[in-house]
Amino acid sequence: QVQLVESGGGLVQAGGSLRLSCAASGRTFSSYALAWFRQAPGKEREFVAAIASSGGSTYYADSVKGRFTISRDNAKNTVYLQMNSLKPEDTAVYFCAARWGVITTEYKYPYWGQGTQVTVSS
Repeated sequence: QVQLVESGGGLVQAGGSLRLSCAASGRTFSSYALAWFRQAPGKEREFVAAIASSGGSTYYADSVKGRFTISRDNAKNTVYLQMNSLKPEDTAVYFCAARWGVITTEYKYPYWGQGTQVTVSS
């Protein structure tokens, strides 16, 4: 089992940047595929980005492609989401998620963090 704790959210103006971090517990972090999802008020949770256990493969939602970058540091048990050129529509609670094995963009991650709020003002 793995526990996830997000940090780095906050209030930023449109066009600005934020970097989210997600620290994980457990000694098998390098075996987990990791992802970021987000949920805006009144909307369903949606996929943002994912990274394979090795870090060799990454996937992005079309809405963030070219602006967001997911990365991981297996030595620090941490996954990151660098968010640039932020837009008001990026406002949401961002969740880190983990699953053993194969990367997926679908809502099939059994382990979740508590979320961190990102607010982008216009």
